[in-house]
Amino acid sequence: MTDIATDFDAVVIGGGFYGAAISIYLAKQRKLKRVLLLEQESSLLKRASYNNQARVHNGYHYPRSFTTAYRSRINLPKFVRDWPEAVKQDFTKLYAIARRNSKVTAKQFERFCREIGATIQPADSTLRKLFEPRLIEDVFLVEEYAFDSTKLADWAEQELTACGVRVLTSTKAKAVLNGLGSTLDVQMERPGGDTEQISCRYVFNCTYSGLNQISGNFPMLRTELKQEITEMALMKMPPELEKVGITVMDGPFFSMMPFPARGLHTLSHVRYTPHMHWCDQRGLNPYEELRKYPLDTRVDRMVRDVSRYIPALLDACHVDSLFEVKTVLVKNEGDDGRPILFEKHTELLGCYSVLGGKIDNIYDVLEKLDTEQFSSTDN
Repeated sequence: MTDIATDFDAVVIGGGFYGAAISIYLAKQRKLKRVLLLEQESSLLKRASYNNQARVHNGYHYPRSFTTAYRSRINLPKFVRDWPEAVKQDFTKLYAIARRNSKVTAKQFERFCREIGATIQPADSTLRKLFEPRLIEDVFLVEEYAFDSTKLADWAEQELTACGVRVLTSTKAKAVLNGLGSTLDVQMERPGGDTEQISCRYVFNCTYSGLNQISGNFPMLRTELKQEITEMALMKMPPELEKVGITVMDGPFFSMMPFPARGLHTLSHVRYTPHMHWCDQRGLNPYEELRKYPLDTRVDRMVRDVSRYIPALLDACHVDSLFEVKTVLVKNEGDDGRPILFEKHTELLGCYSVLGGKIDNIYDVLEKLDTEQFSSTDN
């Protein structure tokens, strides 16, 4: 057993970027005195917050989901303002439209960018030479950035300490139950297998792929989730691609982005990045499925296809691959939208589940939380 207190105002489950940001918000903006953050990994921001494309979206990515695109365009300058030390801007970002099999034409893409207010201009001839003109209809220079998740982790640790949030790593939340009166009980497993129970007024389930894996009185989410095991290839780019990020839309779709945490580029492909998928269900732990999955890279297939569009990629070197579970809302598979999931559980008053598909969704979550009433036990 530990010397941890047994009563808290709020327990946040999941120490990724969302869990950390929500914990800080509750302590700093909502003045909750006792906030506890639980993370099953040995440190914060180690799973999906790190193992992703590290893109700060500006809307270009979502021509089939105007709401997602517009919210990204609104949120990007806020993110740059709030986390400037984590944002990488010193590269050229290009979006190109494929001539065949694209779900948008170049003219449609230009019109879409104007509608959401996103900066776009034709790329110059030097940048166009990176592409195979027989396969690419047009190339545009845009404003889009990358983020360094290790710097976000540094920020989270500093702010959590400053706000007085208690953090327990290597700790797994097993169950959430109705407690006495208006309280909730959280059962957690500590290092070594010891089980402890704590009480609180509010629980925030920010476990991303593990949202449905908490037992007790915790219900399944009303929103249907899809889980994917994905591979993000990390590449050392040749000189002509070192300071460039490229996304080709919107069918044969692939993307290469700077990955600041490693000084490399990610390479992802709509066909080869997802390795397998399933409909989420309780008892089928996504992280256990990932642990059992043979992590055989598909980077050769990615490079073979992408190099048809960008010949210089043949000179890139595969350094590593990041395998992770990606969670998406089934209802948005058709339009590729990435709204937040924000559910209040009527079976567990004071319990919330939160999921965001992009890092800039954090502002949409905080806006939702602004409308909720919270009170500290000291009030």
